[in-house]
Amino acid sequence: MTQPDQFYMQRSITLAKKGSFSTRPNPAVGAVLVRDGEIVGEGWHEKAGLDHAEIVALKQAGERAKGATLYVTLEPCSFTGKTGPCCDAVIAAGVGRVVFGMVDPNPRVAGSGLDRIREAGIPVDGPVLEKDCETLNPGFSKRMREGLPYVRCKLAMSLDGRTAMASGESQWITGEEARQDVQHWRAMSGVVMTGIGTVLSDDPGLNVRLADIHCDQPLRVVVDSALKTPPEAKTLHLPGEVLLATAVTTTSEIEAKEQALDNPQVTILPCVNTEGQVDLESLLRYLAKELQINEVMLESGPTLAGAMLRAGLIDEVITYIAPKLLGSDARPLFHLPGMTTMADQVQLEMLDVAMVGKDCRMRSRVKYGG
Repeated sequence: MTQPDQFYMQRSITLAKKGSFSTRPNPAVGAVLVRDGEIVGEGWHEKAGLDHAEIVALKQAGERAKGATLYVTLEPCSFTGKTGPCCDAVIAAGVGRVVFGMVDPNPRVAGSGLDRIREAGIPVDGPVLEKDCETLNPGFSKRMREGLPYVRCKLAMSLDGRTAMASGESQWITGEEARQDVQHWRAMSGVVMTGIGTVLSDDPGLNVRLADIHCDQPLRVVVDSALKTPPEAKTLHLPGEVLLATAVTTTSEIEAKEQALDNPQVTILPCVNTEGQVDLESLLRYLAKELQINEVMLESGPTLAGAMLRAGLIDEVITYIAPKLLGSDARPLFHLPGMTTMADQVQLEMLDVAMVGKDCRMRSRVKYGG
């Protein structure tokens, strides 16, 4: 891996990030074409159904693509979807060398695009900056490899680790800057998920409210075991779709709730486990398989957050810490009963720390199994 290879791959990563809010369910990908030390074409995947990054770069380069080196964050695809195979377009353009950031995580096609390019006699090098390329699409990679979306759990807490007063009052722990920052994480997600307790106590919208970013509204999912969501709940009357995941399975009860809601935006999904509660893993697998959801933003109270953590379903925790104290009687971050020794602790790996206005944002990855 040469220094120029790293430089142009970093440029490709920067381009890929431009599609972070708009490519779902596809991955965000960037590409750069370099000939004789000059960038002759570059691009990124803007939206599902539009040209992939490699095609955008090839079209921009035109005849100058012949003999050029293509840098691309994700292996050129080998399948025909809404667009043709990118590997065939790369070969047809006469590209002289391909440098890739990471192999396609889809096990059905992983490596096949690169193999076709090699078979055409084009040298292939990589992976280059693989870890950085992986971080572009954690949800797409996890869905392809494990059949589950990548789950971020957003929490806002006081310095003494409390998320709400004992009464449930929680607006607002953090400042306006932190709340705006949350909107960007929502915009990157295919789902914003909460529990019925939060709906009843806070009546949140759960939608994306950003003037400077245009994206499809994420699906709003409410874990509602007994179908208690009131018809007047704010989230049911905003643009976008809502899914109520419930443990209710009788057709008559579901039909009665649907009639009470009288809302074509709302879908009720029975999803029950052996304990008569919503089966959280089955819910996430449904979202990944049937709806092609890559990333889920969990914004809930301690009960659902704790259940998701105990089930091993949270990948990342985003914690906004406000410089204030709420006291010993206030509510904790997670409901995690039964933890009595240090051996029971949940280990986190710190990803980054940043100040957002007057609050501190900490991102950490959950390390299951110690």
